Formats: sequence, structure tokens, C-alpha cells
Amino acid sequence: MIPQQTVQEIMETAKIEEVIGDFINLKRRGVNLIGLCPFHGEKTPSFTVSPTKNIYKCFGCGKGGNAAQFIMEHEQYTFPEALRYLAQKYGIELAEQEISQEARESFQLQDSLFIINQFAAHFFENQLINTEKGKHIGLSYFQERGFREHTIKKFNLGFAPEQYDALTKVAQQNGYNIDLLRKLGLTTNNDRDFFRDRVMFTIHNLSGKPIAFAGRTLQKDKKVPKYINSPETEIYVKNKVLYGIHLAKQAIRKADECILVEGYTDVISLHQAGIENVVASSGTSLTIGQIQLIKRYTPNIKILYDGDSAGINAALRGLDLILEQDMNVKVVLLPPSEDPDSYVQKVGSTGFENYIDQQAKDFIFFKTNLLIAASANDPIKKTLLIQDIVGSIAKISDPIKRSLYVRECADLMNVKEILLIEEVNKLLQRQFKKEGIERQKPEEIDRPIANLRVVKTEDEPQTEGEVTGQDTFQEQDIVRILMTLGHHVFDVSENMSVAEFVLGNLETVLDSFEHPLYRTIVTSAYEHLVAHQFLSTSFYLEHANPEIRKLAIHFATPPYEYSQGWEKRDVYLQTQEMPEQNFTADSVQALKRFTLKKLIRRCEENHRKIQHASNEPEQLMTLLKVQQKLLEVRNNLAKELKTVVFS
Repeated sequence: MIPQQTVQEIMETAKIEEVIGDFINLKRRGVNLIGLCPFHGEKTPSFTVSPTKNIYKCFGCGKGGNAAQFIMEHEQYTFPEALRYLAQKYGIELAEQEISQEARESFQLQDSLFIINQFAAHFFENQLINTEKGKHIGLSYFQERGFREHTIKKFNLGFAPEQYDALTKVAQQNGYNIDLLRKLGLTTNNDRDFFRDRVMFTIHNLSGKPIAFAGRTLQKDKKVPKYINSPETEIYVKNKVLYGIHLAKQAIRKADECILVEGYTDVISLHQAGIENVVASSGTSLTIGQIQLIKRYTPNIKILYDGDSAGINAALRGLDLILEQDMNVKVVLLPPSEDPDSYVQKVGSTGFENYIDQQAKDFIFFKTNLLIAASANDPIKKTLLIQDIVGSIAKISDPIKRSLYVRECADLMNVKEILLIEEVNKLLQRQFKKEGIERQKPEEIDRPIANLRVVKTEDEPQTEGEVTGQDTFQEQDIVRILMTLGHHVFDVSENMSVAEFVLGNLETVLDSFEHPLYRTIVTSAYEHLVAHQFLSTSFYLEHANPEIRKLAIHFATPPYEYSQGWEKRDVYLQTQEMPEQNFTADSVQALKRFTLKKLIRRCEENHRKIQHASNEPEQLMTLLKVQQKLLEVRNNLAKELKTVVFS
């Protein structure tokens, strides 16, 4: 574990513009830098880097954070891995703290498994390149597939010899634990090699570490399985792994599209041809975990399968899963008797890319045309076809996209659009009911007029609070003040910060914040102040809670800024101080708006109590006095804020 003091040193040393500048081109725009976002495809820069705030924010896809979060997102690192990357970049020595025995053992086990797999990968590679049988059988096979030496090394291809204990014997001689060899599936329970007389494909994780193997037999004996694979372990979960993802992730991000194929050799051939945004589902049917892995880099998938019935069925199986993940999917079927490996070698990379661009069909056209041919003029089959396609459309969560697909389907199937809409709605309602989702009523939109500083009056009866509506706008404004301006000095004479001023006025009503996240933020801020702990903007930008961090980034990176260009032309539009200088007035106004909104709520609550107290004269008199005081304070504050309140 990295000590908090070291974490702070790393974050204070790392310059956001230098870290991001290693990956993308940035250009100066005012006080900030801009560039093309590496997380989604765009032609107009919307990716902003703020050196003064040491954060980044993309106004296109919404992603943002500090230097560590950029490395985590871009390189798919964990937080400790990102810190180690930054520490190495800036020459900061890491002295990691002790961790629990259980955690240490878990890390040690994973490290041991990685090390043994790395040893096995080198063993298989050496057998392929430096042994007579490896060269005669394995290397000749790969060369017949057209794989060049560089490609073979790039993908860590290898060969497992026929000898029953070749790997196991050498591994034990090098001190590797036999139990771990068994756990990884490299050695059987009777201490024989699991992979024998096979060409070997190494499977890597995102960072390029070997996590598993697949072995292909070259024998023609049908009783021998064509492929055998490593078992699942602590470092290998098959349904969350994509073959070639470690080499494809940057290309996928750059192309904003992932090409999904079936086989290992398909990936290798396409990579060698220069088409690098390609992965394979590791010999399994496509899973949600694999789709979500692709979604980290792009929302666009192009399924590229053989044109035979098996390839078509495989494409159909994956469609609905992809749609459920709100991704865009197209399907390409290759010519008969061709697979990606054979076809790219036949037509070359340019011809291959032209083919898949021209032949890519949107899922609705692919599925509809395919099933229309199957249903012919049979009304029953056509009914089932429509239900099948409607079922796929219902998987799409975006209502606009769903509506467009309904229209396209209606035209293609020559049925009334309203009928398809009804069918889709039935499926959606069924899904909502199944998942326990209730349709939400439109939220009441609060106007930015007020909020809290509500102190109970002496005569106000003590009753349990009633939630009458969410003051989300005003609560959010208070949180904005705390996050972006809280560290400023509000009153020099009393050495009071903005946070102390705001929270000091709200301390009795912090629990009345109705938005759970905002309540958590203000309560936590108050507790830190009571403990005399300083809260800077970076406290929120680097917060452990991702929702708080996201909100802080949102407040710290407004989408628009005042242009100094007007003043160069002697046009002065700025009529008040900039926000960073106007924090005193901003804080007071936010507090008053918050107070007014709460006063309005209190008046409404008290009015309802008056209506129900007509038969109790004494209580009625007390409530009327309270109402008079509340209205007086409310009206004075509304007048001060130049706000009209309708009684």
C-alpha cells in the first residue's frame, strides 16, 4: 500500500499538461489547453486541460479527473498502478506500507501465477524457434498461415513438445511450485504436461501479461480435440477476456470501432495486415463481460464472421447482448468458404477494409433480410420473425434510437409502425415489471430562487420533518460553493474561510438536505471543519467517492469562459468581478437563495397545519403567530433577492 503522504506528493508533483501531453497533442487556448479527446472519436476538440486546476474534462463524452485518473482511464490501470507510473515519471521514490496478511498472500499468488505463465510462454516460444520438431511442425504451420517472424514474436506464439513432462520437468528444475503449475493447468494431477504436441497461443490481459494458453492440435484424428485451453484461475476469467485486446486497445480507441472476429488466427492475420482494432472472443460465445471490456474503448462494434450458417448463428447470438449494453453494432459476413484470415491474405489489407466497409450492415437490416429469406411467404414464420426483431429493438434503451429502428423495421416488413410500437411497449413494460422498475413521474423543476438558513422560531411547534419536495438546485449551489470556493478567506479580520461561513450558517439544518449525495458532502465538510482539517478543491477532485469526484470536476470546469478578445476591441462586457474574485458575494447569495427556498417550504408546511388545526384554538393561534413570522422573514429575504414569491 502506498502511504497517503506519498500519494499527496505524487499528485502535487504531477503536472496534468505534461502527463496528458505524453499521449495527445495539446494546444493553448487562453489559460487552458485543448485537444482531441482520446476517449471518444471527435473531429472538433472538446477535451480541455486546466494546468491551474490540474484537471482535465471532455465536454463531449463527460470524462474528467486528475493526472492519476487520466492514466487509469487511458491505460486501464488500477489506482496503485497509475501512482507507480506517475512516481516513475517524476522520479518519486515509493516506500509502500505493509498490507494485511490476506491481501499480501493474494498479491503474491497472482504474481506467482503471472511469473510461471511468463516462464511457460518463453518455454513454448523457445521450443518453436530453437528445436527441430518445433521448427518442423509448429513454425512451418505458422509460416504456412503467412505469419512473419515479427508477428510470431509479437503474439508470443509457441509450440508444446510431445514429451510427456517437458515443461513440468524444466519448470521444477527452475524452482517453480508444482501445485501452482497444476493450478494453471500446465501440469496434470499425475504430473504430466497438459499441452503436448500442439501449437500454442498465449492469451494476455489488458496490460499484456500472459494469463492463459490455448493449444491447437495439428493431428487429423477427429477424436483429438482441436483446441484445449487453460482453466480459469485468479488471473484468468474466460468470459472477461478478449484475445488480442492488449495490442488492440489503442487502435480501437483511435478508430472508435472494434472489429470482433471468432478465431486467434483471424486476429493475428488482420494485425499483420495493419488492421489492429480487432479482437476475438477466445473461442467462446460472446459474453456481457467481453462486451463491457470493448465498451471501455468504443461504443461501436463490427461483428466479422464467416458467411456459413455457423458464422451467421454466432453473429445473431451476440446481437442482443451488444444492444443491451447500449452499443452500436454492425455485421459483416465474408464470402462463402472464407474467414478473416484467408480473405485478408487473398485480397490484401486495402481490399479487406474496403469490403468490410461496403458490406457492413446495421443489425436491423442484417437480421431482417436474413429472416425474411427464411420466412418467405409463410405468415406464421413472418409473425415469429417480427417478434424476434421487435425483441432485439426492445433491448435498446435510447428511446430515439429505438423509435428510428421501429420505423425502419416497419418499412422493411411492410407492417404498420403503430403495431410494432405496441409490441415494443409490451416488451418494455414486461421488462420494467420484471426488474421492479416503476415509471417515474416527471421531476418537479425547481427555479433558482432560494434555500435555507432556517432557524426554528421560538413559537414553532416541534414536529417531525416532512419532505415536501427536493431543493436540489439550491442544495447543489451550496455544494458548488464549498467545492470551488470553500478554501477562500471570507473574512480576513476573523480569519474565516468561505466554507466556515457557509457551514456555520447551516450547521443546524445539514440533515435537512434532501439530495443524498449533497447531504453526504456538506455533512462530511462540516465534520472536517470541526476537526480543524483544511478542505481545498483538490480534496474533492481526488475524493475516494467517484460521484463526489465527478461533481467536483463538473464544477471546476465550466463549459464557457469569458473571452478577453472583446476588450482588445474596446468592448467591455464584464459588468461584475470574475467568479474567482466574486466569491464573497457569490457565497452570500447562494446562502440566501437556499434560505428563501426553505422558508417557502416552511410556510407551505405551516399553512397545511393551520388548515388542520381549526378545531384546536390554542394550537391554531400558535401556528398563526409562527406563520406571520415566517412570512415576514420570507418576504424581506425575497425583496432583498428581488424575487417574486406567490403566496
